[in-house]
Amino acid sequence: MKLTQHPREVRRTGDNRAASSLWGYVWRMSEGHQVALCLIAVFVAMLSLIPIELQRRIVNEIVATQNVPLLLQFGAIYVGVILLHQAVKYGLWAYQSWISESTSLYTRRHLLGLVRQRDGEPEHGNGRVVSIAVSEVESLGGFVGQAVSGACANAAMLLGVIVYMFVVEPLIAAFALAFLIPQIALTPVIQRRLNRLVEARVGFLRDLGDDISDRATTAEPQWRTLLDQIYSNRVRFFLLKFLMKSALNLLNASGPITVLLLGGYLVMQGEAEVGVIVAFISGFERISSPLRELIGFYRIAAQANVQHDLIADWIDTRLDRSKD
Repeated sequence: MKLTQHPREVRRTGDNRAASSLWGYVWRMSEGHQVALCLIAVFVAMLSLIPIELQRRIVNEIVATQNVPLLLQFGAIYVGVILLHQAVKYGLWAYQSWISESTSLYTRRHLLGLVRQRDGEPEHGNGRVVSIAVSEVESLGGFVGQAVSGACANAAMLLGVIVYMFVVEPLIAAFALAFLIPQIALTPVIQRRLNRLVEARVGFLRDLGDDISDRATTAEPQWRTLLDQIYSNRVRFFLLKFLMKSALNLLNASGPITVLLLGGYLVMQGEAEVGVIVAFISGFERISSPLRELIGFYRIAAQANVQHDLIADWIDTRLDRSKD
């Protein structure tokens, strides 16, 4: 089957009303495919953990014994794991994209089918319809196809690296991973403020779309007010977003420093091996990315929930109006 020509067929429920929640919408648009996506994503995450142990064994066991044939064997395994990882990851990306675009296609068809009134005449407020059908649906489609399975992969990666670290060297792991706690506590506080800004921005853009589409002769002061509100909203959004990002990056950078200092001391005392430090530094590189992505998922899910509720309200209003 060619994915470019065959979107996923979404089962109709016979009710034109929107799903009651974001997660109900996700399941309706993907159903069993979402489970398959998550399983493949977890498999991809597990494959990416294998090189950490290979690095530790190469440094501690093979280099120390100067066993060249075994070094080449481990090198071949390393390359094979990387090739398999990238091949499966490519398949996952294609699968996610298919679900995303199928979701966007179905949702746009559904929304545009509600645009016309019962007499077939175009409905007032076309600019709002354009904003919903183009940008807002695009965001929701991407969330359905990529965000959930991506979160599963990142959670599996994060958990796998943490368990590995505690098995290899619990003391270093405990000190280094303590820097994760402030990140988990900080994110929801800032995200709540970002959600309010997202909701306000969607409203501003819809109003601007209505003005452009239906009232092309709107007086300049009215245009200027909307544009100023959008500008102010976006600047505040980015300032908060980058503040959170800077704080999280600072905390992420503290982990490897702890590994180097404490791990270096333990190596000098003969209580740890150099390969442990190498593996832990590599592990932290793999922790920082999934942790950042999981925090990003929390942010995207919160914003998608806001967008879904706004679209659902529009659909309900449109259906109630058509009954009058």
